[in-house]
Amino acid sequence: MANLSHFMIPADNVDRARHFYAALLGWKIEPVQPAPDSMGIAAMQYHDITTGAARPGTLSTGGLYKRHLNEPILDFVEVKDLDFVLSKVEGLGGKVTMPKTAIPGVGQTAMVLDSEGNLIGLWTPIKK
Repeated sequence: MANLSHFMIPADNVDRARHFYAALLGWKIEPVQPAPDSMGIAAMQYHDITTGAARPGTLSTGGLYKRHLNEPILDFVEVKDLDFVLSKVEGLGGKVTMPKTAIPGVGQTAMVLDSEGNLIGLWTPIKK
């Protein structure tokens, strides 16, 4: 069964949002130092979020980034076979909105709209 594994929060003002979540919920929010092949992380003003210690029944990692469109909070589901999952999307009434894309050092990701128009991220980590 695929589990939610990561969330991303878009923000019009990343510093303001960082302060809000850190002060309100005590989250640790640190800027990511982009690598040369990091898919525009610097322009995104991407920050890693740690919500606390991982434990059963909780999601403990996320990201905060500069909003580019009118995107909602985005949840990512870890899947074992990204190609297989993507091959089923349209037949189930969904739409692939971002094809499979490599994230250097992390894995592969894609984004889909579900049958109700909700955006969901899918990803497969690099096999270790």
